[in-house]
Amino acid sequence: MIATLLLASALSWQAPLAAPLLVERPFIPPAAAWAPGHRGVDLAAAPGTPVSSAGPGRVVYAGLLAGRYVVSIEHDIEAAGLGRGWRTTYEGVRPRVQRGDVVAAGTVIGVVDTRGAHCRCLHWGLRRGTSYADPLLLLRRPIVLKP
Repeated sequence: MIATLLLASALSWQAPLAAPLLVERPFIPPAAAWAPGHRGVDLAAAPGTPVSSAGPGRVVYAGLLAGRYVVSIEHDIEAAGLGRGWRTTYEGVRPRVQRGDVVAAGTVIGVVDTRGAHCRCLHWGLRRGTSYADPLLLLRRPIVLKP
C-alpha cells in the first residue's frame, strides 16, 4: 500500500492546515482491523483555524457524528490507476461544506472545533474501504536523482 500512496502523491495533494504542521500523535496502524491503533494523525490546531481539503473530491459527509464534527471527502483518483474509494476524513472540523459539494485541493471545508474531540487538534485520516493509511504519505514527494 505504501508504494500505491507514493504514486498518489504525484497528484496535487496539500496539507489541510497552514504550515508548519505539528504532529501531536502519529498514525499507528492496528495489528488487525478490529485491534487498537491510531487511524490517522493529530495535527495541532487552535479552535477557529481554517481547514482545507487535501485534494480534489466530493463531500460525502459533513456534520455531527457521535458528538464530534466530521467532514469526509471521497477522492476520485482513477486517472492515476489507483482505483476509487479513497477518502480523507477531518475530525474536529465544523463544516462550511455540505454533502454533495465538489471541492478542489485547498478549498476551505470548515474550521477547527474541538467540541467532543480527544485533543485540541485536527484528526486527519485516510482510508479506502476498511483499510487505513497514514495521510502524511499524501504530502511526500518522490525523490528523483539527476544523472
